[in-house]
Amino acid sequence: MQSQRHRPGAGFTALHLVQPVDGGVARVVLDLVEAQLETGVRVAVACPGEGPLAAAAARLGAEVHGWRATRDPGPGLVREVGQAARVVRRVRPDLVHAHSAKAGLAGRLAVRGRVPTVFQPHAWSFEAVGGMTGRLAGHWERWAVRWTDRVVCVSDAERRTGERAGIHAPWSVVHNGVDVGRFGSAATAGPSASADMADTTAARAALPPLADLPPGTPVVLCVGRLCRQKGQDILLRAWRQILLQLPRARLVLVGDGPDAAALRAAAPPSVVFAGAVPDTAPWYRAADLVVLPSRWEGMAVAPLEAMASGRAVVLSDVDGARESLPPGHEALCLIPPEDPPALAAAIGALLRDAPLREAIGRQGHQHVLSTYDVRQTARAIADVYREVASVPRPERREPIPQ
Repeated sequence: MQSQRHRPGAGFTALHLVQPVDGGVARVVLDLVEAQLETGVRVAVACPGEGPLAAAAARLGAEVHGWRATRDPGPGLVREVGQAARVVRRVRPDLVHAHSAKAGLAGRLAVRGRVPTVFQPHAWSFEAVGGMTGRLAGHWERWAVRWTDRVVCVSDAERRTGERAGIHAPWSVVHNGVDVGRFGSAATAGPSASADMADTTAARAALPPLADLPPGTPVVLCVGRLCRQKGQDILLRAWRQILLQLPRARLVLVGDGPDAAALRAAAPPSVVFAGAVPDTAPWYRAADLVVLPSRWEGMAVAPLEAMASGRAVVLSDVDGARESLPPGHEALCLIPPEDPPALAAAIGALLRDAPLREAIGRQGHQHVLSTYDVRQTARAIADVYREVASVPRPERREPIPQ
């Protein structure tokens, strides 16, 4: 019989090794931490101290360990691997869960199969870079499977991308989830267009950058780190075409990141930069439409949050986008990646047709409610932990680095 130590509950210790510490990855980790703590799991989080993740995890009750790591591989990798190994020795986890490429690299080098290891890429690193760097990233992922008990993908499309890259791993697909209660609104409770309008108006009044907008101003929202992956530069190129059709429209970019200055320089006055915000829920409720023109993803969290809030979405057709949408929404809500004219056409069509936009929003809310509830995600991850931790560990020759 499986020992109590290996049950993901009382007496079980999970260590989350995380970099990055903001955006969708941080949200996914915090949701898992909260759910695991509620079941009696001892949860430790190792991550850089800057950004919101460390403080938020500590508030939930997790043990937080500083791990000084940058997003990208570099000269500091040896130090980062050594720090990760020291955290593992200190925590003595039953399972290590490494999130995103950098933690997957340093964590697996640090542990080397001596502790059950789950790797969750949250979008593949080799999609983010080209040339020799991309080839090296793909080679690493193929080789690192030897130290990976399970690769958890957030969409079937992300798993297929890994398989096409030659990664022959023990796979699980666990879709991202959202707290549907947190992102719901009065508009999602029934079909009333007047309730939706009142909810939107109240949300705008509470947000200073939007409080003085004239009633009926079309507002498009993009939530995401300001970086090449999320494609805000593509959206700005499309936005100039939208203004020719709807000159009163406003675009709100929520988030911060390395491309902030360049995006500000390229943006017309109708674009509002809200920066990083502690709670995205009121921003979704203040929007008429939510857009995410990413160049690559695993399955983005922001569109799920938007649909949970009853908002229609327009997405680039990257990994996870089709799976996140309700059946039949693809023609209206998906556009090819890096195609500003198609993006402008899709946004303009939905902004001009309020009844269609509101119907899509209500259908999206019901879809997320039934399919992408974060509690389902937490249960599926618990099943992965149970399966991985119950497998007897073979003897490994590689010691955990000192």
